[in-house]
Parts: sequence; structure tokens; C-alpha cells
Amino acid sequence: MRVKVLGAAAGGGLPQWNCGCPNCRDAREGRLPRMTQSSVAVSVDGRDWVVLNASPDIHAQIEATPELWPRALRDSPIRAVICTNGDIDHIAGLLTLREGQAFDLWATGAGLAVIASDRVFGVMNPDKVPRRRITLDQAFEPLPGLQVTAFAVPGKVALFLEGATPDPARLGEETVGLRLQAGGRVAYYIPGCAALPDWLLARIADGDLLLFDGTVWTDDEMATAGTGTKTGARMGHLAISGPEGSLARLASTAARKVLIHINNTNPILRPDGPERAELEALGWTVAHDGMEIDA
Repeated sequence: MRVKVLGAAAGGGLPQWNCGCPNCRDAREGRLPRMTQSSVAVSVDGRDWVVLNASPDIHAQIEATPELWPRALRDSPIRAVICTNGDIDHIAGLLTLREGQAFDLWATGAGLAVIASDRVFGVMNPDKVPRRRITLDQAFEPLPGLQVTAFAVPGKVALFLEGATPDPARLGEETVGLRLQAGGRVAYYIPGCAALPDWLLARIADGDLLLFDGTVWTDDEMATAGTGTKTGARMGHLAISGPEGSLARLASTAARKVLIHINNTNPILRPDGPERAELEALGWTVAHDGMEIDA
């Protein structure tokens, strides 16, 4: 598998349009690299590609990735898009892909219901962009030679679907991880995850590559930075640090480990910071836009 990180940031990107935190300020002034919103492209032959989550930045991401450029007058190497949840930063890019180009749109029943509930997504003609329902724990092939299996991970419904008392660690079709297998290799893509129970650790133990939720370093990161009041847990994201954080819980995982979906306030974005040094000492890598991995 060839894996290309199209966007490594969480919702809002880096810099976020209305944020003046130190990371956003330094990104604007060229001291930190800019990042677009979370999306990954995968291929088994370097010619046909499947995109995992269609971020609002997908046009810029395609233009920054020659492998995704058209090869004829009307053409695209993108054969499928798979959405892991109904968050705006994972489905809004579908509206950019509305010019009548054929590709398959894969999502769970819950994800397809979100798309069907808003008439604006009708600009994607179902005759050209058929909706394919993902059944949890059942493999499918969005590309020849690439097997994908979606499985539930703890998470929450999209922000615009929250009720008065949302469950930030709900388990169902709303938030899924993806197991990708090709050529005897296995990769996992889990950009949103609220907890790492023992059963989930066991499930992903066979991976050669793990792209995992790196939204916040500490649970109270946004409050500490003064940019918001929500905790990571309230947003449905597991903190990286701490005794129950992803660094500790995934310490024995043998896969190559990459953090993705990184919030603009996260100190791991600073290459010379102690947080980056700590995670790199434990074998982790911080994703960046344009990063390519042979899995």
C-alpha cells in the first residue's frame, strides 16, 4: 500500500481562520508548516486511489498531490471516498467533488443517513456517485486488491447532531476505524477515538501501520490555551499524554505509529518542544501534509 497524508490537522486546520494561538500565529508567519484538515489517500498500484475522509480542503489537497491530478480531459484517479464519520471536516469536501465525476461513496448506514438528510448533497448525482453502505466488521474492496473493514470505535455523533446530553464515547456506526489490507500488509486509520479499551488494543494488534487520533496532548488543552472550554473527552478524542492516554495505552503496539488529526493548539506541532521529543522517543511520528508512507 502507498499511503499519502493529504491533511494532518483536526477541524479548522493550521492556522485556524479565527485563532491567534501561538501555533496558529507561527504557522501564519512561516515558523511552523501549515496543515489542512484530516484526510488520507491510499493506493495499491500508484494509479487508482481511495480517499479516506473528504475534508473541506480537498481541492487544495488534490492540487498539492500530482498522483490525484486528472490524466485526461475529464478524469480523476480517485475511485472511491470512505467517510469514517459524519463530521463536517470529513464530509464537507464531498461538495467540492460535484462536477459529475464517477466514484463510489462508502459510509456506514449512520454516515449515509447524515448525507441523505441534507439536500445540498444531492449535487452529487447518485448515478455517478453511488452510495455504498458499509457493514461493520465485513470486508469490502473499494479498489481491486485493497480490502477494507470498518469497525466501531468509541466516539460521538457529529457536532451538528448533538442533543442536550451527547455521549462522547458512544459505540456504534457513528465513529469507525478502518482496517486496510493489501499485499499481506495491514494498516489502521483511526482519526477519531475517545478511548482505547483492551478489546480495541487486541483488535489492532496485527497492524504494520497505525494512523491514530492525535487531536490533543492533554484533555484540558483547549482550556489551558484559552481557546475553548471543551475537553478532549467531551469532543470524543483521547488525549495523547497521561496514564490512560494513547502513548501509554499503545506502548506495546509493534506497528509504525503516526499521530494524525492534530488540533491547532497541540504542542506536538512544535518540532523543538518537549512533547515532540517525548513521543518520538517512544517511536511515534507526527503526520504532516504530503507525508508518504509505504505500508
